Amino acid sequence: MNEKRYSIGQLARMSGVSVRTLHHYDQKGLLVPQREPNGYRSYGHAEVRRLQQILLYRQCGMELSQIAHLLDDPSFSERAALEDQLARLRAQAAQLESTMSNVERTLDALRRDADMTDSQRFEGLKRQTIERNERTYGKEARKRHGDEAIDAANQALLAMDEATWTDMQALEQRIKELLVEAMRTQDTVGDASAALVKAHARWLSLHWGHGAYSPEAHRNLADGYLADERYIAYYDGACGKGATQFLRDAIHALA
Repeated sequence: MNEKRYSIGQLARMSGVSVRTLHHYDQKGLLVPQREPNGYRSYGHAEVRRLQQILLYRQCGMELSQIAHLLDDPSFSERAALEDQLARLRAQAAQLESTMSNVERTLDALRRDADMTDSQRFEGLKRQTIERNERTYGKEARKRHGDEAIDAANQALLAMDEATWTDMQALEQRIKELLVEAMRTQDTVGDASAALVKAHARWLSLHWGHGAYSPEAHRNLADGYLADERYIAYYDGACGKGATQFLRDAIHALA
């Protein structure tokens, strides 16, 4: 049975991209069609499949050069690539949801013509963070660590002053930077990993409150990260595929 083939115009209409874009992909070597005896471009199943992959990765924000490198890599795994992109998109979605929530609260205050003081804004931000954490992770966290531990952590967050809050936000970003650095070494017990685990322990101590941190609790939390796709999406999305596993292994080795 002969394979169904499409002209460039037919493929453009079917895919929703312009003929000009398909010409551009051809010139870049990204999507090269076969040529009919009359010289016209002809696209078969393999080309249609490759175009689908190109358009999907473009929607994920990848550059054409990255897509070409990815698709032409002999070790390319479509499933692994999509899982990696999904993790990144989930992390972006979580960040976007947080930003949208803050904007909505601010707009609500403006609509009510209520001028918030800096102190009120700060207190609202802390409560918003607790509400988001409870909505996103609360059920599983309470099941794993107990209501008393989660309630204590929430109270510690509410009691936090603005300087400590600012330090905690900066430390969270620093943890991601250290995780990327440590992953480059592939050494879960090296100096970079030691700095990572120390920073992560400090961050937990700020979240949990004075005296609540212990190495055992730290290791248990790391296991929880690896058991929850939302945490995997957070760390892998920000630091690269395998970041959550590496963090867990470093914590178990050094905490």
